[in-house]
Amino acid sequence: MPQSSESQSLRVHRKGRKLTLRFFSVSPCLRGKTLFSKQLTFFAFLLLFTVSPSCSFMKKDTTGLPQKYKVDVEQLQVRSDVKITKKDPLFQELTQLRQEISDLLELPAPNRPVIVHLFKDEDRYSEYMQKQHPNLPARRAFFIGSPTELAVYAHWGPSMAEDLRHEYTHGVLHASLHTVPLWLDEGIAEYFETRTRDSKRRHPEHSPKLALAISNGWSPDLLRLEKIETVSEMHREDYQEAWAWVHYFIHDCPDGRAMLVDYCDALKISNQSPGFAAQVYEHVPAAEVRLASYITSELGNNNVVQADGQSVE
Repeated sequence: MPQSSESQSLRVHRKGRKLTLRFFSVSPCLRGKTLFSKQLTFFAFLLLFTVSPSCSFMKKDTTGLPQKYKVDVEQLQVRSDVKITKKDPLFQELTQLRQEISDLLELPAPNRPVIVHLFKDEDRYSEYMQKQHPNLPARRAFFIGSPTELAVYAHWGPSMAEDLRHEYTHGVLHASLHTVPLWLDEGIAEYFETRTRDSKRRHPEHSPKLALAISNGWSPDLLRLEKIETVSEMHREDYQEAWAWVHYFIHDCPDGRAMLVDYCDALKISNQSPGFAAQVYEHVPAAEVRLASYITSELGNNNVVQADGQSVE
């Protein structure tokens, strides 16, 4: 069914998972032709207007959202149950992350704010998400992008920093670009979820699994990957491959970062994501073979090189 001008697109991300939901609203009350005859009494009209689900009672219910502590800096807004200030390491990390993403990809200044909702614990977070988004699966954190808001939902806990780095990366991309293809969206988010203590941001899970897959005969395929548009088509191995391509373009591929920057330039104004694989194949012969070699020789190494030059197992 073609999407009408009254429909909206709700994009939901979770680390390693992405859902695209579409919902359609009934035409607002009394738009265009009059829906009631002139003989309809004022009382009956008022009653119908009050109970109609398509009228102006569709505003987002913010009951239960963290509101106690608020910190705003430019296009980053944080709402938290637990005290947080501009000097908090977490807030500083998100601010630094936004700058790092923008510098690496040469993104324009965000044209929309990203709001981060931090619940005090998992129970309160889960209760809110089940109430407001009952159709979403249980996850530690979400990025939900809609025409009216770019929002991250998470809770304080041991995995909060990793979750926020991943989900907030989605927010930065969607605040700066007109459209973001699925493979690139998740590949960049997976890349930035790791801490900078590893100078190359090697992922502790993806690196060894990809190296093992190659040893068992698997080969990367960017053209296949960029054709994936829905979560039902995309598996965990595809998220890992997306991360590997992003990592390769940034750290090893000749002019790889420049190709990513040029591609993001195109995404700033595109209503649909243009193809990227064809550009890669034109400038990087045997790109898949080179990526496979990069995975086994560099990413598959169990030693993690820290920013200070030391290696840890």
